[in-house]
Amino acid sequence: MRKWLLRSGIVVVVALIAVQFVPLDTTNPAVEQDIPASPEVKAILRRACYDCHSNETVWPWYSRIAPVSWLIVRDVQEGREELNFSTWNRYTTQEQVKKLKESWEEVEEGNMPLWFYLAIHRDVRLTEADRALLRQWALQR
Repeated sequence: MRKWLLRSGIVVVVALIAVQFVPLDTTNPAVEQDIPASPEVKAILRRACYDCHSNETVWPWYSRIAPVSWLIVRDVQEGREELNFSTWNRYTTQEQVKKLKESWEEVEEGNMPLWFYLAIHRDVRLTEADRALLRQWALQR
């Protein structure tokens, strides 16, 4: 039994080391055009949204350690696909209005920022003043 546990432990350690060599794309594509917003709104977006919803992701140290890295890269890819502030100019005016409205709804319902992101990054928590400013900005268009 002891021998089996030792061998199993060695296999697990070797597997964890091996998966560190699986390449992941943690690059940031070029910013085409930033979203037009006031400096106050941009500051909130940069703090609370840009890591997943822009090409200006700040990749933390743990984003390079598998298997956590796989989850982070997937979340950023999905976030960019849903809404990317760095490619704002690609959206039609109607799409922009829709994305802003949907974004506000996600914030209003407490779905954004994501709970697990908030747990790790307490500085991204939105205050009532942040929410009011985002609401006004998102719904004015």
